[in-house]
Amino acid sequence: MTAKNVVILDYGSGNLRSAERAVARTGADVTVTSDLAAAAGADGLVVPGVGAYAACMAGIEALGAGPVIAERVAAGRPVLGICVGMQVMFDSGVEHGVETKGLGLLPGSVTKLTAERIPHMGWNTVTVPSGSRLLDGLDADDRFYFVHSYAAQDLELLAGAGADVTTASHDLPFAAVVEAGALSAAQFHPEKSADAGYLLLRNWVAGLG
Repeated sequence: MTAKNVVILDYGSGNLRSAERAVARTGADVTVTSDLAAAAGADGLVVPGVGAYAACMAGIEALGAGPVIAERVAAGRPVLGICVGMQVMFDSGVEHGVETKGLGLLPGSVTKLTAERIPHMGWNTVTVPSGSRLLDGLDADDRFYFVHSYAAQDLELLAGAGADVTTASHDLPFAAVVEAGALSAAQFHPEKSADAGYLLLRNWVAGLG
């Protein structure tokens, strides 16, 4: 069987090499590139992201990648956002009182966690909805590695839009994984989450094409 072709989008942000190694472990043919034609044509597109929401959006806009990501999702072609790469899929993000427009592919805003300890850093279990494709086979006590201060927290809005939402809790619940048609997104780092992260990536790659 021919290996699936996955592009990890290089727009100046993200754990590119660790993400490349993690996805390649699934057997996919992985390319890290800023080439938009390659991003548009791949079986699967991974949008990573670390750091500030505004900086990630600036990098995406400078590359002109927003329309490519949106067109893939509209055409039913898989996209996976990771960490801030998940957050930029939403309508907007608010950091330090400044609102930045996102890609608008998921409804709602990414806002600061309401918790005693911020950032939320470490290993957490998640609550998976029935029918999740990405987390099929996950054990209830499996944990993912999180490091973030902001998250999508309007779970009712996401559910109302028809998305399947896996939640985690850091004092209050937030979206850990969103599955909405061709668009998948994870707040944690699959590439740092050992076997549980591999399961998510393996399931995502298995669903390509």
